[in-house]
Amino acid sequence: MLARTDLRGSTPTLAELRRALPRGGTDVNAVLETVTPVVHEIADRGVEAALEYGEKFDGIKPGSVRVPADVIAKAAADLDAEVADALRESISRARKVHADQCRATTRTDVVDGGTVSEKWIPVRRVGLYVPGGNAVYPSSVIMNVVPAQEAGVGSLVVASPPQKDFGGWPHPTILAACSLLGVDEVWAVGGAQGVALLTYGGVDTTGEVLDPVDLITGPGNIYVTAAKRLCRGVVGIDSEAGPTEIAILADSSADAGIVASDMISQAEHDVLAASVLVTDSIELADAVDAALDTQVAATKHRERVTTALSGKQSGIVLVDDLEAGIAVVDAYAAEHLEIQTRDAAAVADRITNAGAIFVGPYAPVSLGDYCAGSNHVLPTSGSARFASGLSVQTFLKGVHVIDYDEAALREVAAKVVTLADAEDLPGHGDAVKQRFAGGVGA
Repeated sequence: MLARTDLRGSTPTLAELRRALPRGGTDVNAVLETVTPVVHEIADRGVEAALEYGEKFDGIKPGSVRVPADVIAKAAADLDAEVADALRESISRARKVHADQCRATTRTDVVDGGTVSEKWIPVRRVGLYVPGGNAVYPSSVIMNVVPAQEAGVGSLVVASPPQKDFGGWPHPTILAACSLLGVDEVWAVGGAQGVALLTYGGVDTTGEVLDPVDLITGPGNIYVTAAKRLCRGVVGIDSEAGPTEIAILADSSADAGIVASDMISQAEHDVLAASVLVTDSIELADAVDAALDTQVAATKHRERVTTALSGKQSGIVLVDDLEAGIAVVDAYAAEHLEIQTRDAAAVADRITNAGAIFVGPYAPVSLGDYCAGSNHVLPTSGSARFASGLSVQTFLKGVHVIDYDEAALREVAAKVVTLADAEDLPGHGDAVKQRFAGGVGA
């Protein structure tokens, strides 16, 4: 089921290594032609166009974009008690982790009378996208809402696709999760039209004004990603998320059954999901293959899992030793990276490129998806080389505040003028000179 890439006995360059590793992904450019008119039409016609596209793509047209309060309240009241308890635990743990990410204002005394401070200001209004599709994702509500709330964002709207089975409103579990978090503004709109409506706003069928947002976060399908690309600049976005992926760095000490189950856990998300094992143990590789044969046959979504594991994005990479394995996973830069080796914590400390690192056999990606306290909205498609997962910082703007008195400016004025002249921007220098009668240094 899993293709093998054998790197033993070779020393590929970084560029060669990146080309050799299993990689799938989606071509966002391929759908831009389809998505562009959707975005433009919603920019022009607002809610009317968004609902029309929703009816076309989702097969249902809700009575309004904003979900009525009584619908949200009913979803919360009807939520299974065990699910509610699990969601509360997930929220509690996420709050602990994200509260510690808050940043304090810093003040630097550059010279006597001259300071530069950096203060962190929350984005005014954010749109948090929660996908529909193959599964229901109340966990994504938590992962988007909690860091925004901890950052101090004052206005939150969750957007999620309307569901034919639920009267055109988002899935009740999504609505119940919003209620548990104190979010009362939920829009029944998804896909590219959802991103566009968050960007441009409009007037609901009820006459209520739907304000546009300043930042959009959250994962979605290729059409959501394309819309985020098109709207970027009008609004901020967190990232262009691709299909989910897991890489597992393992040696002969790893349990093949655990490795196989973790690969399946990501493969069940989507036929494009990537599951990659990197190991220096041919015996483990063979044992994982055997375990997959048994476990895939028994799993609920075996067709989806089989397609994902058989795709070009998944496979086993054989390496000479642990050093080579570390180089491979750093080159791959996985969204989720599990370390299942001897002295796993020490190995994890050496990793530089990963969205999130899961250390040892008792820290599966599933834990991070729900109840570790970490965030599961993470960089994909190798972007963990330069990007981070969703956090409180995503929702904050760092603003420098410059406060110099007359003496402090006078002290450095000549140097400002010199640099302005060196850049042939004499007006910059004149702006300093104008502040001192008789010129600089008078």
